[in-house]
Amino acid sequence: MKRSIIPILLGLAFAAGATAALAQTTLRASHQFPGGQGDPRDEMVQILARDVEAADVGLKIQIFPSQSLYKAAEQWGALTRGQLDISAFPLDYASGRVPQFSATLMPGLVRNLAHAERLNESDFMKDIKKIVEDNGAVVIADAWLAGGFASKKQCITSPDTVKGQVIRAAGPAFEQMLAAAGASIASMPSSEVYSAMQTGVLDAANTSNSSFVSFRLYEQVKCLTAPGDNALWFMYEPIIMSKKTWDKLNDAQRDAIMAAAKKAEDYFNEEARKGEQKMRDVYEKAGVEVVTMSGDDYKAWMEIAKGSSYKEFADNVKGGEELLQKALAVE
Repeated sequence: MKRSIIPILLGLAFAAGATAALAQTTLRASHQFPGGQGDPRDEMVQILARDVEAADVGLKIQIFPSQSLYKAAEQWGALTRGQLDISAFPLDYASGRVPQFSATLMPGLVRNLAHAERLNESDFMKDIKKIVEDNGAVVIADAWLAGGFASKKQCITSPDTVKGQVIRAAGPAFEQMLAAAGASIASMPSSEVYSAMQTGVLDAANTSNSSFVSFRLYEQVKCLTAPGDNALWFMYEPIIMSKKTWDKLNDAQRDAIMAAAKKAEDYFNEEARKGEQKMRDVYEKAGVEVVTMSGDDYKAWMEIAKGSSYKEFADNVKGGEELLQKALAVE
């Protein structure tokens, strides 16, 4: 009798294991940043994947870094159509489709990381996340990243230092401000800046601290303008999920994703605080001059921004003036 039961029990165990294996869903996560090289945006997604799988809720996340699944500009469309599940994504990259997203990369709107954290709890960010959801995605982890400027020609500090330079500006708001200061604009994702500088297409660029390091731009430039006390450049680069994917998850899976996303967000915030010093160390070691903007430089840029990118956003984006006022109300 005992001998006859054993094969049955083994068969049931095998069947249960097979059913569980079949029940596991693999989600695809795409981003443009180098994988396995210490970029904190990649590590955010790695933390998410590890913790979600460890939660044993029938989910696994497969990560495609370095634009290996979708190009940077293609990710928003793929997410909202449900062809891609997750991305660590600079939200401003989708501003061509959703103009309100330009508010998340507005010159001088965020001065430091503590300010960014206060902004996350504001009515401004509630409105942004509602717009994200209305367009087919869900924010699961916040991430703000400081950045600066780098040039092959000369240090970029006051507005007159960009005159005559061909510069990559991350997003339309910075493009408008820099063009108003006399720069020529070339648009491209941060992952393409190195080759554009190498081939002479670009003289300068502004991007995040992490991208300055992970894309090795120190090999191409002679001067770096770090954020310092007068950061002009802060970009919102959250982890977002397709709403079509989110709506298919059960409660346990959503809880596991949000718990993992919180851990990833906390990690990122800590790394972001270390990011400027890491960038400075890397560039100084490479022999690149490192400078910062003065308070007067910052004020001069803000005057140009208010007459160009801020005005353009308020005048031509639906709800733009209200969004800006909600953001500026956060001290």
